[in-house]
Amino acid sequence: MSISRRTARRSARVLGVAAATTALALGVAGNALACNISEFSAEAKCDGTNGVITVTDKDASGTPATITVFLENNGADSKQIGEQDVVGSREGVTITFKEDWAPNAEYRVHVTAGKDKEHPIVDKDIEGNLKTPSAGCSKDETTPPATTPPPSEETTPPAEESESPTPSPSESTTTPADTSSNAPSPAAGDSNLAETGANSNTPMIAGVAGALVVVGGGAVFFGMRRRGANSGR
Repeated sequence: MSISRRTARRSARVLGVAAATTALALGVAGNALACNISEFSAEAKCDGTNGVITVTDKDASGTPATITVFLENNGADSKQIGEQDVVGSREGVTITFKEDWAPNAEYRVHVTAGKDKEHPIVDKDIEGNLKTPSAGCSKDETTPPATTPPPSEETTPPAEESESPTPSPSESTTTPADTSSNAPSPAAGDSNLAETGANSNTPMIAGVAGALVVVGGGAVFFGMRRRGANSGR
């Protein structure tokens, strides 16, 4: 009987130690898999030219959580930006809140995790409020094209037209010289020939000239003959 009691006591002690070890191991494992506020992170960034706030859940247990973002002003909530549900994973699940944040602004990110809303596993803010960068998201601001001013109502009146229109270059204003006849003017030589040829005394002058030549020739002939007779004597 004594031996069996000792054996029983030893067996009970061994079982107790094993149970305690198992409980401790399960407790550590449970704490490792439990949702924790340290598994949540927030960041303010730019999506193109628009500002956004992202929250990442790296809860490996996959505990459902609700994320709420508030804009802070002098340590108090100014307004609620939005609220979204998320189920995390070991790799991380990210949700996005559209917010055109201003530089150096401050936001509070609150996390409520657990299926029991009345007794959540986590009901805390992400440690330290989220502060936005000192430079905002750049905007594609282009210089607007120069606008052409409307024409002035006061315009220069057109020049008054002259009573007598100015003739075009192709039209000549010089009056052509009057001509007595459409026939061409005769040349100077033709005029003298016409005067001499048309004189009716020409035949008579020619006859007188011929008679004078005959008389002169006869006088020369007789003069030479007389000179020859005198020299013979």
